[in-house]
Amino acid sequence: MPDQKVTADHLRRDAYLYVRQSTLRQVAENIESTQRQYALRDRAVAAGWPAERIHVIDNDLGKSGSSAIARDGFQHLVSEVALGKAGIVMGLEVSRLARNSADWHRLIELCSLSGTLILDEDGVYDPASFNDRLLLGLKGTMSEAELHIIRARLRGGILNKARRGELEIRPPVGLIYRPDGKIIPDPNIEVQSAIHMLFETFDRTASAVKTARFIREQGLQFPTRLQSGPNKGELVWATPNHARVLQVLHNPRYAGAFVFGRMRTRRRADGGSDIIRLPIEEWKFVIKDAHPGYIDWERFEANQQRLTDNGRSFRSDRRSGPPREGPALLQGRALCGICGDRMGIEYHQVRGDVRGKPDYVCKEQVVRRGGKVCQTVPGKAVDAAIGALLVELVTPMNLEVTLAIQRELESRAAEINTARRQHVERTRYEAEMARRRYMNVDPDNRLVANTLEAEWNERLRIHSEAAAECDRRAQEQVATLEDEAYRRIRELAEQFPRVWNDPRVPSAERKRIFRLLVEDVTLLKGQTTITANVRLSGGATRTLTLPRPRSIAEIRKFKPDIIAEVDRLLDHHRDQEIADILNNRGMQTGEGKPFNQRTIASLRESHNLSSHHDRLRHNGLMTTHELATRFQITGSTVRQWGRQGLIKNRYPDSRVSALWEIPAGHTIAKGKSGRRGSTHLVPVTVNQTNGA
Repeated sequence: MPDQKVTADHLRRDAYLYVRQSTLRQVAENIESTQRQYALRDRAVAAGWPAERIHVIDNDLGKSGSSAIARDGFQHLVSEVALGKAGIVMGLEVSRLARNSADWHRLIELCSLSGTLILDEDGVYDPASFNDRLLLGLKGTMSEAELHIIRARLRGGILNKARRGELEIRPPVGLIYRPDGKIIPDPNIEVQSAIHMLFETFDRTASAVKTARFIREQGLQFPTRLQSGPNKGELVWATPNHARVLQVLHNPRYAGAFVFGRMRTRRRADGGSDIIRLPIEEWKFVIKDAHPGYIDWERFEANQQRLTDNGRSFRSDRRSGPPREGPALLQGRALCGICGDRMGIEYHQVRGDVRGKPDYVCKEQVVRRGGKVCQTVPGKAVDAAIGALLVELVTPMNLEVTLAIQRELESRAAEINTARRQHVERTRYEAEMARRRYMNVDPDNRLVANTLEAEWNERLRIHSEAAAECDRRAQEQVATLEDEAYRRIRELAEQFPRVWNDPRVPSAERKRIFRLLVEDVTLLKGQTTITANVRLSGGATRTLTLPRPRSIAEIRKFKPDIIAEVDRLLDHHRDQEIADILNNRGMQTGEGKPFNQRTIASLRESHNLSSHHDRLRHNGLMTTHELATRFQITGSTVRQWGRQGLIKNRYPDSRVSALWEIPAGHTIAKGKSGRRGSTHLVPVTVNQTNGA
C-alpha cells in the first residue's frame, strides 16, 4: 500500500469494510469470496488502523448491487462518508460496492469532498486525485458493463429457447409437463371438466363476474396448485372469485399457444418497478398450437375481445359493457347522434312500474370536459320500436333458435352433473385413502391411530355431504328442465313475439339476444321525431323514425275547445257540475282521464278564468249579510223569504255561502213604522220610479 496516500488525518478517522454477495445462494456456496472480503481487514491493520476502529458492514449479504435501494448497509456507509467519519472505504472490488454508475460516482464524489480513501484488491485510491478518480470511474463503468453482459447472455439464452417454444415456463393448472418435456392436459378428469365448464359458462354469460357467480351458486369448486410453502405443487380446490376467473380467461396457454413477453417491467424513480401488461400484438413470441389446449386460438381471441368490451364500461373509451338487469334494452349499445359518444342510462319512477322507465342520456361532455348534456332521449318508445324490429328479424329463425337453446340447456345440465359427480368421486377416493391409512397403522400406537381415525371420519362426512348435495341439485335441475324449460322452448318455436314481450323473461337475457343481432344504435332527437339508426351485426343498417313522445306538461295541457266550453259553462254552473257535464259528453283530459272538480279548478287557475261564484257576484248577487245590511232587514227575514220562494238562493248547499237573487220585476219596499210596518218584498212595474 503506498504510504504517501495514507496520512495522519486518515488514520484519525475510522476504516469501513463493506462486504456483499449478490444472492443468498452465493453466500452459501461462494464461501471463498466472502472470506477474501473479510480478509481486507488485515490490509487496514497493516496501514495503521487499530482493529477496534475497523467497522465491517455486512448486512447487505444476499442483495444485488444494481441499485442502492433496499441496501441499508450501503446507505449507512454513504452517510458515514458524508459526515466525514470515514478515513478509508474498503471493498474487494468495485462491483462489491455498486454495480450502478450513478451510485458509484455519487460515492466517489462524497469521498472526494470528505477526503476519504478507497481501497480494493488492486490498491489504494484518492478520489480527490484526478488520475485516481478517472481510474475509479472506469472501473465502475466496467463493473456496470459486466453486469449488462451477464444479463445479456442469460437473456439471449432465454430468448433463443423461447423463439423455438422450448423454454420451460410453469404451466397453469390443468396442464402439466411430461418427463420428455411435452405439455399435456392434466390426467385428472375432474380438473379437465372444471376448466371446460368455466369456458362454457363464460361463453353463455359473456361476463367474468357472472361466471364466478354461477359457479358459486351451483356449489362447485375450481382447482389450483400451491406455488410455495411445504405443500408446493399440491392440488387444492376452492370456490373461484372474479380475479381467478379472469386469470384463466386471459391465459393463452389454455388455447394451446406458447407465448413469451406478455409483460414489461419499468423502473420507477423511487427504485421500485411497475409491471405493464402488453396487448396481444406486442407480445414478443406467439407460437400457436404448440401443445394441446382446452380451447382454440379463435375462441381465445373472441374471449379477449369480449372482456375488453366489458372493461370499456369503466374507461374513457367506453363503448359497451356486459348486459345488466335493468329494463333498458339499448344498454351499452346506444350512441349519441350529436357527439358520437356512448350514452348512459337514467331511470325515473313511474306510478305502477317498480322497475322504472329508462332515458338515454349523453353526459360525456359533462363528465369529461365540464360541458353540457348533449341530449336526453326517452327510452320507452325507442325500446318498443327496436324490440318490434328484433321480433321481425328473429321470427324466421324460430326453429333454429329453439333447437340451439334446447341443445345448450341439455349440454349445460350434463356438464354440471358431470362436475358434481367427479367431485363426489374425489371425496370418495380421499375417504378410501384415509381408511387405508387407518387400517395400516399399528393398533397399539393409539396416538397415531386416533388421529387417523378422526381424519377418516372427517373424510366420510365430507363425502356424505357432497353426495347428498349432488343428488339434491340434480333433482332440482331435472325438475326445472322438464317442467319449465321444455315448455318455454316449445312455445318459443311458434310464439316468439309473445315470449319476447313476456315480463318473466329476465332483462339481461333479452339484451343478450338483442346483442347477437345489433351492433349499436345511434339516437338523434329532433323537434317532433326521434331518429334511430340501427347497425346490425352483419353490417346492414335500418333507420327508424319515431314520433317524439310528448312531455308531461304537453300531455296535461287542455285543448282550446275544452277551455272555451268550460268558460261558457262557468256562467251557469259550478266546478263539479261542469265536470259531470263534460264526462256525460264523453270528453276526457289530455291524460285520458275523466274530469273532476279538482281538474276544472286547475284549468280555471292556469287560464285565469273567473269562477262561477265570482261571476254571480259580478252580476249583482249578494250574500245574506250584504242583503240585510243594504235594506236594513234581519238575516232571518232574508232566509224566511228564501224559504217562501220570494228570493232565490243560487247556492242552496249549506257548505257554500248563500248568494241571493231577487226575482226580476220585484224590489224591496220599506213599510210603515210599528209592529206591522215591516220591510217586505213587493212587485213593481218597469216604469215605477217611487218605490223604495
